[in-house]
Amino acid sequence: MRRLPKKKSDLRLIDQIKEKAKKNPQRIVLAEGEEERTLRAAAISLKEGIAMPVLLGKPENLKKVARDSGVNIDNIEIIDPEVSSELERYIYIYISSRGGRHITPKMAERLLKKSIYFGAMMTGVGDAKGMVAGCISLTATVLKASQLMVGMAEGISSASSFFVMSVPDCTYGENGNFIYADAGANINPSAQELAEIAILSARNAQALLGWEPRVAMLSFSTKGSAGHELVNKVIEATNLAKEKAPTLLIDGEFQFDAAIDPEVAKRKVKEESLVAGRANILIFPDLNAGNIGYKMTQYLAKAEAYGPILQGFKAPINDLSRGASVDDILGVMALTTLQAQARVSS
Repeated sequence: MRRLPKKKSDLRLIDQIKEKAKKNPQRIVLAEGEEERTLRAAAISLKEGIAMPVLLGKPENLKKVARDSGVNIDNIEIIDPEVSSELERYIYIYISSRGGRHITPKMAERLLKKSIYFGAMMTGVGDAKGMVAGCISLTATVLKASQLMVGMAEGISSASSFFVMSVPDCTYGENGNFIYADAGANINPSAQELAEIAILSARNAQALLGWEPRVAMLSFSTKGSAGHELVNKVIEATNLAKEKAPTLLIDGEFQFDAAIDPEVAKRKVKEESLVAGRANILIFPDLNAGNIGYKMTQYLAKAEAYGPILQGFKAPINDLSRGASVDDILGVMALTTLQAQARVSS
């Protein structure tokens, strides 16, 4: 049966995501509440019904930044981790979770008075449905807080991330939209970790964006055109991913052009493939390639980039680029809300 082409929505991808978020807004904690961009995004998210934001920080500092910036936060919940009524409970939960490791209440208190750790704990215990941070914090800090306070999902060995990329005037991928993974978290994934990244990214594409995932495992080789241990890692990861998730469309190893361009794929890929030339999810072999690739696409192709969206944790926690705009933060809040919706409905 001939498949009819999908009708392209008039809405930008991120606007489609925001509309989905509005159908069931979730309580999302913003750990860097005293940061002006975060305040603006929180106010917009509440006004537009994208999320129910919670700001962490000292109320007097938050209100001063809001006044100076002309942002109305009167109806937004504010929590000061240092004096929160939940602090004692969180300390107990954290100590109990450490499996007998010697952590004193004072050590736990010092950690949980920090907004990122407090917000991660809120998310881990379900007091918030997701957390967004990273405007003024290192990705490593966000990841550490997530690992300590939330933990990894069952069967997942390490955290990873993806960016949602929306390229204007592009016919490749999903009407010019792609997922790039991992471009923000896992520096040099093993074959096993690379397979996990491919599967998690595909499942997130299904759950959050409604895509039929077509996952390309990227390399500098296409189906044996080059031989090297770096290529071998991608081949092994491809085979592992296919074994673990046989119903997903995952293939490789592909060079970038063979993954997205049907004409190039015809020349370079001699075997039958449902992914070659049609990929909408691109799995990079390491963080060097992924991070450079997403930034090149963002700046040279004027693409919108939303993320890094973290994956592999028991609950949704997401990072931001320190150069994130208010719209970037709002987009990540919307994606975090969709992640939370998927968990609520599952």
